[in-house]
Amino acid sequence: MATPQAQPAYVLHSRAYRESSALVDFLTPQGRLRAVLRSARGKAGTLARPFVPLEVEFRGKGELKNVGRMEGVGVAAWMVGDALFSGLYLNELLIRLLPAEDPHPHVFDHYAATLQALAAGLPLEPLLRSFEWRLLDSLGYGFALHQDINGDAIEEGGLYRLKVDAGLERIWLLQPGVFNGIELMAMAQADWAVPGALAAAKRLMRQALAVHLGGKPLVSRELFRKP
Repeated sequence: MATPQAQPAYVLHSRAYRESSALVDFLTPQGRLRAVLRSARGKAGTLARPFVPLEVEFRGKGELKNVGRMEGVGVAAWMVGDALFSGLYLNELLIRLLPAEDPHPHVFDHYAATLQALAAGLPLEPLLRSFEWRLLDSLGYGFALHQDINGDAIEEGGLYRLKVDAGLERIWLLQPGVFNGIELMAMAQADWAVPGALAAAKRLMRQALAVHLGGKPLVSRELFRKP
């Protein structure tokens, strides 16, 4: 029998399980894995917290695995305030959207890089929009920002609305929730100096994510609203 190979991982969420164990959702290059961590009140339990880069050995072939070995590697991303809430938001997005045991190594790498950028104090909104966009694209829910659903190039003075899972549709009458062509062109280039582009990107990502979240609100979003 092959020996289980350790792999890089981050804890997305952990909760008590039975007497002294924890049920932990991990993000790994092989996807989101759920595993039982025995003796969670000991040394291992201190590592089983978000934003700590880990090396974890998973045992078992079923959907619910067991943690065989877990060690900290590298430096944990230390965050406070809105940066911390942003990290929790990323974790909740991954738990809600990422299918179990569906490998997405690029998502893992981007997540790790985003945590370090948040910890370094870089502006939050561009980091969050980039992560949301890449996650949607990796899961097959992405759409073009440089052209509409008919294949026509986005026009600077045009008006567009999002048809989820299809793309951007050109419209001719102003209505709630639409996007200006100049905003979409800025998003495509990640040019956040264009007035309104970052706010429009936030609206666009919320619309794109909403259908895949099934109407259930994200708990972590409420943290930003608390004084």
